[in-house]
Amino acid sequence: MTTYQANPLNLDHDRLWDAVLAHDRSFDGVFVCAVRSTGVYCRPTCPARRPHRSQVTFFASPEEARGAGFRACLRCLPDRPETERDLAVAACQFIDGFVEANDAPPTMEQVIKSVGITSSRLQRVFKEETGLTPSQYARGRRMKRFKGLVRHGESVSQAAYDAGFGSSSRLYENASKQLGMTPATYRKGGAGAVIFYVVTGSALGRLLVAATAAGICSVKLGDDTAALVAELEQEFPAAKLVSVPPDHEFPEVSNLEVSNLQSWVDALQEYLAGSNVNFDLPLDVLATAFQWRVWRQLQMIPVGETRTYQDMAADLQQPAASRAVGRACATNPVAPIIPCHRAVRKDGGLAGYRWGLERKEALLAMERRLKEGQS
Repeated sequence: MTTYQANPLNLDHDRLWDAVLAHDRSFDGVFVCAVRSTGVYCRPTCPARRPHRSQVTFFASPEEARGAGFRACLRCLPDRPETERDLAVAACQFIDGFVEANDAPPTMEQVIKSVGITSSRLQRVFKEETGLTPSQYARGRRMKRFKGLVRHGESVSQAAYDAGFGSSSRLYENASKQLGMTPATYRKGGAGAVIFYVVTGSALGRLLVAATAAGICSVKLGDDTAALVAELEQEFPAAKLVSVPPDHEFPEVSNLEVSNLQSWVDALQEYLAGSNVNFDLPLDVLATAFQWRVWRQLQMIPVGETRTYQDMAADLQQPAASRAVGRACATNPVAPIIPCHRAVRKDGGLAGYRWGLERKEALLAMERRLKEGQS
């Protein structure tokens, strides 16, 4: 929340004017500037056209400006408390604009300067509001650009340069942390990747769980084993798919001993049966920064509750993006680990669900029973 200081006017007025000209966010909450010709007072960072210096006077707070007969600007809303969400949104907007203009993410110092708060506060606020660190968000924006270029036919190396990575080797550094599979693997439908999968029974029908060495990359529900496997093959047409019978462990992959696939399957079976909703499973999925923001919102919805697509869009500070939120839910490849069944229409009705509305209704009913049992 914006907290105006006792008396900033002991600062040199030329310094305050310089802050106005520079849109210096570090002075938000320090003073407001009022324009005699319009009778309006603003934040130092107001995006409106700058008035002539002779028309400007400074006040220590909005209250003082109102007492002198000025009214609040309707553009920068200097009376509105500056919530931590505002700060996170401002940081996101700065990163978005920087990546768009420079094809590269900004440094942490540049982001800090843009929002005018300390590094520790920015890290905390950003993580709480987006589920990501500023660096992760910036990498996601650049990765989104890379994936879009690849999807439209550019080679990996050309897309890497166009997305601002400098070289394809830079793109491959820590690629598994950003994409799970490497960029070339992603482009080629999983070529060269080894994906293990189990198909077994569950409380909601046949359950397919597929994973790489990094984590689960696909979860599917249905009535027919062959149809589920066929869909997995379509999802990763060039990967090496290895069927693992239930109760068997992952073999070694490139001398890397990976986790027990069966334990992940067991956790999902217990959840679908309503006996355990507290599980944390490793994921290896492809997603944009926006998709991750939506998915993390889904994960924050308490068991037994729902949110509308419109509410989620509003929480993301993008109220017109309800359809985009819906698409992010629909493209979730690891439901119900990421619980997109908790997203509903504006009227509370059940919108489309990849595995059928009957399963969505069953999941919500199961979670409501668990919530009631815990109350």
